[in-house]
Amino acid sequence: MTDAVRETSIPPVATLLDLTGRVALVTGAGRGIGASIAERFAEAGARVVVHYRSSEEPARAVVRRILARDGHAIELGADLTVESAVDGLFEAAADRLGPPDVLVNNAGVYPLSPLLEMPVSEWDAVIEANLKSVHLCTQRMARALTEAGLPGAIVNIASIEGMAPAPLHSHYTSAKAATLMHTRSAALELGPHGIRVNAVAPGLIRRPGLEEDWPEGVERWRAGAPLGRLGEASDVADACLFLASAASRWISGATVTVDGGILASPAF
Repeated sequence: MTDAVRETSIPPVATLLDLTGRVALVTGAGRGIGASIAERFAEAGARVVVHYRSSEEPARAVVRRILARDGHAIELGADLTVESAVDGLFEAAADRLGPPDVLVNNAGVYPLSPLLEMPVSEWDAVIEANLKSVHLCTQRMARALTEAGLPGAIVNIASIEGMAPAPLHSHYTSAKAATLMHTRSAALELGPHGIRVNAVAPGLIRRPGLEEDWPEGVERWRAGAPLGRLGEASDVADACLFLASAASRWISGATVTVDGGILASPAF
């Protein structure tokens, strides 16, 4: 990509978050954070690929909501730990909506397991779902963009647990810490091609049943977070929209922490 292509004019404020003409692939978008990101991107004008692995009907529901608002979206299933499946996902997306130039690596798993009792199979499954998928999807889209000489934006959903560990999550925290470094490494190598790579590190995000399942943890969070509340999926989605848009055109290799300030709280 030439310097002339990389140079951009300053967009007006009214269009800073406009994704019209972009094709966004959001992985793990059938529920929760991924669904919120997909719907927000569609609202911003993007054509959205709603990826799922096993949540086909929830993914279809996300697509229906987008279409009901005159947006453009399709759902596509794939196992992102298998390279050929990732290739097939991107090919299907390109055939139906156009080649993706925005990627949000959101898919992952979140099991609980004590370090001393964790089977190797669970460690491998978490690393593959949360880290290998990021690598494969990033590599696949970046190859297509560089071959076409086009810019793009990648946003990785990490976690504050990649910076501050939690009990029973040694596999998950390791994967998310590695995702943060993969973000920076990819930003370094892909920047000359006009591809920006950033991460969002959410804190505790509200989900159905969370307060009933973990009341003491939710209460500790509210007491410790400077902003005094749980996060919403929309809080993460808006950070992703910023990082995918022209508003962050000179930001790459960065991590935006979306945690209500919890990491700013004193440790003692």
